[in-house]
Amino acid sequence: MRGGKFVFAQLMEFLPWKRFQRLVLKYDGDRYVKHFSCSSQFLCMAFAQLTYRESLRDIEACLRAHSAKLYHLGIRGRVSRSTLADANEARDWRIYAEFGQALIAIARPMYADEALSIELANTVYALDSTLIELCLSVFPWASYRPNDSAVKLHTLLDVRGSIPTFLYVTNGKVSDLAILDQLIPEPGAFYVMDRGFIDYTRLYRLHESGAFFVIRAKSNLNARRRYSHPVDRSSGLRSDQTIILNNFYAHKGFPHPLRRVRIKDLQTGKSLIVLTNNFALPALSITTLYRYRWQIELFFKWIKQHLRIKAFFGTSENAVKTQIWIALCVYVLVAIIKKRFNLQASLYELLQILSVTLFEREPIDQVLTLVANEPYVHDDANQLTLFDF
Repeated sequence: MRGGKFVFAQLMEFLPWKRFQRLVLKYDGDRYVKHFSCSSQFLCMAFAQLTYRESLRDIEACLRAHSAKLYHLGIRGRVSRSTLADANEARDWRIYAEFGQALIAIARPMYADEALSIELANTVYALDSTLIELCLSVFPWASYRPNDSAVKLHTLLDVRGSIPTFLYVTNGKVSDLAILDQLIPEPGAFYVMDRGFIDYTRLYRLHESGAFFVIRAKSNLNARRRYSHPVDRSSGLRSDQTIILNNFYAHKGFPHPLRRVRIKDLQTGKSLIVLTNNFALPALSITTLYRYRWQIELFFKWIKQHLRIKAFFGTSENAVKTQIWIALCVYVLVAIIKKRFNLQASLYELLQILSVTLFEREPIDQVLTLVANEPYVHDDANQLTLFDF
């Protein structure tokens, strides 16, 4: 047998385990635990994400087939679906949430120098949410409609590297606007949002903190024009105006002037109107920033397709949040590996390679760099045109 560590063990070495153990102590995660610790639970769940397991029975069968290797993977104790189910129900999900934030803190500086299509030193965030539909009889705590249940993932995405910096899991009834109250605005950063986040009082709070927002205007916007600025109509721009809100409550919520930019797609003839509190950037740059909102839609599509967050291994709120956060940890870990080895392959392709090589004893850098010079090209024309305005 070839010597050396398994690829899975090498992959897990990139995790900050000292930080993980401090979080376990903080939330008493291993209290009264004799054999199956929080670290073993995390490793089993991470294995399920990397190898596309569909159920607890699936995880149990696959790991027991490699029972002689589990010690070398870092998994202590016998793996059974009942033990893993109990761990998902009982171990505090905040351990994995804060561990995910620790990984995000490692990953973001790696992607800080990623270039945007415009010259901009500021951080650009895309804010949105996505629904994961569930069965009401199985997940009664996540009630959404009278006959439906759902959880909602509220996400703030750093568009440089598509790294989620904020993730808040709620039931489907929680409004997107309520999440604006949970954010701590970063001065100088741009927050790109769809019109569902229009609440002028909350937007003014962003403005007062020194942050900028770019948001799509509603069709019933009631405002009067104060100034009109010249635009290059050949670029598709139709207007660049300074406006004051007319509606009493809207003006009370946001008493300062706003900037309204209208652009028309020269091919389709469709128009788009965006509002911002930034008056320094060119109008075309403002509309280009709004295009980055599609990046969070692609992020939601990607994690739903390639991570296990639509079918859950437990039915309690704690189990659901645990699984979502461990899935996010795996996503960020692969993003870290991609930068550490300077790989050109996509995250999807790296996941595919890892899924079939976890029990190999080859050095992980050799396993992954086999595809470093062959970047993955997606052939879905619809997805590729999401960035075309």
